[in-house]
Amino acid sequence: MGHECDKVVSGILSPGDISRVREAVCIQTEKVYDQIKEKDCIEDARVFFRNPGLVQPIINAAINVKIKNADILNVFADVEPVPFKRGFFTVDIKFFIRVNLEFFIPTSPFGVRIIDVNGLIVFDKKVILFGSEGEVKIFKSKDVDDISLYNPKGVKDNLPTAKIEVAEPIALTAKLVRCHEHRDEDDSIGFLPENLLELLGDDRLEEQLQRNEINVECNQVESNRIVLASVGLFSIIKLVRYVQLLIPAFDFCVPNNSGLASTDEEPCNIFDTIDFPTDEFFPPQIFDFPGAENGV
Repeated sequence: MGHECDKVVSGILSPGDISRVREAVCIQTEKVYDQIKEKDCIEDARVFFRNPGLVQPIINAAINVKIKNADILNVFADVEPVPFKRGFFTVDIKFFIRVNLEFFIPTSPFGVRIIDVNGLIVFDKKVILFGSEGEVKIFKSKDVDDISLYNPKGVKDNLPTAKIEVAEPIALTAKLVRCHEHRDEDDSIGFLPENLLELLGDDRLEEQLQRNEINVECNQVESNRIVLASVGLFSIIKLVRYVQLLIPAFDFCVPNNSGLASTDEEPCNIFDTIDFPTDEFFPPQIFDFPGAENGV
């Protein structure tokens, strides 16, 4: 921390700052009781589409498919106690991942057109974490969203809360296979939330097909083809509880920096504070990346 008018302010602590603690403060905050970091390779996951009837002819006619990128749409998590193992909980997690695919469609006489289609893959994961114990019920006066016919007073149990931090997935590969080459427990799209399917953004797919004038009539021989995608996923899974902690406090945290606002009168002053983007014009070489020369 730094100093301003003989006060401790936000920043790096100096050796003498600890003697400036003014009081012990009782706060209620989330304490992490257990956490793990996970690295998952989701291999050959079935890709589902919002408009399967419109996309299936594209799949049938494609000679190749490529995955461009992937992003997390949502993550659902459920926490349940582990029987006969006090303080431990199972965390069932369902990841909904949007993948952007490019289908390569042959055209007459020797051309190829590309059609972009968004799809959705689902990945289920279960972990066991320590979340401690607590049998109290929690009442809050302003939990309006939690008040319902089944919960008229906004009562919450004291189960730990699962928190999942996820980096953007790494798009690896996509491929076309026949159905009999891939066994899927649920080939239907009915179990997927409609609000997530709307985020796939394929409303103009039909217009795209008409604009490209691509013949994607259904091929009876290949009518049972599906798309499989592989992505890499990095996540941190935590179990947290709201607890009261006693912490040392220096003072109220009052902002001490003046904001730098952009206005019509001083755009160049703002621009002057931006460093020249040298790396954009001269991309770094291999020895500028740690470990790259060693193949790490």
